[in-house]
Amino acid sequence: MPVTIKRLGDKEVVVQFVDYLAQEKYPGLEIESIPDETTSGDIDALAGKFAIEHTSIDTIPDQRRDEAWFMESIGSLEHDCKGRVPFYLSLTFPYKNVSRHNWRKIRTSIKQWIMTESAKLSEGSHIISCISGIPFEFRAKKKYSGRPGLLLSRFSPSIPDFPSRLKKHLASKIKKLSPYKGKGKITLLLVESTDIALMDDGMMYDSLNEIYPAGLPSGVDQVWFAHTSTVEPIEFVMMNKDRR
Repeated sequence: MPVTIKRLGDKEVVVQFVDYLAQEKYPGLEIESIPDETTSGDIDALAGKFAIEHTSIDTIPDQRRDEAWFMESIGSLEHDCKGRVPFYLSLTFPYKNVSRHNWRKIRTSIKQWIMTESAKLSEGSHIISCISGIPFEFRAKKKYSGRPGLLLSRFSPSIPDFPSRLKKHLASKIKKLSPYKGKGKITLLLVESTDIALMDDGMMYDSLNEIYPAGLPSGVDQVWFAHTSTVEPIEFVMMNKDRR
């Protein structure tokens, strides 16, 4: 008897993945059981001949947490300043690990700078530094042409450690799948990213080839990538070298 999963969060990604496999290659494929609901720490789904484990990883350590803090404290400035900035003003901040509390304090100083100092800038790009209450320099771009308003963003950070973090992160997931391979199942590892700016299937594919140059570890048959930053349907891409 097929099992119904609430179509929310991680489980929804697994549901859509099995639906995708059913549509593309395996008609009638359905989720039959959800092992981690009966045994904590077990895999996410059994569907036909497949054992499936889902995971997600930040491109940058603590990326989702830090992004939430940034948007919670700073993101509302775009709305707060609507109609109060009579020119186009883009502010780009460094990608720093700043606590939620510190972002809130920094927000006050940034808003004050926008309201009192940005009008004094000439058109063009500027590096702004040594501002009281803002413990880093940032870039400001100003122009009078185009739509007026405030746009906030952050510099893309360097991420040379991603492959090593990926290998460490996947090790425990592959360990969970290994017993099912011994039972004759085809073991699938579904790696999800919500990062629209810094991650894509090409980077994931290159990273997997770097950490597993001789091929996937024995416990896993296939690795799939799910990019969930865009609107549905979710894009699923096989990461195996032979792409079979």
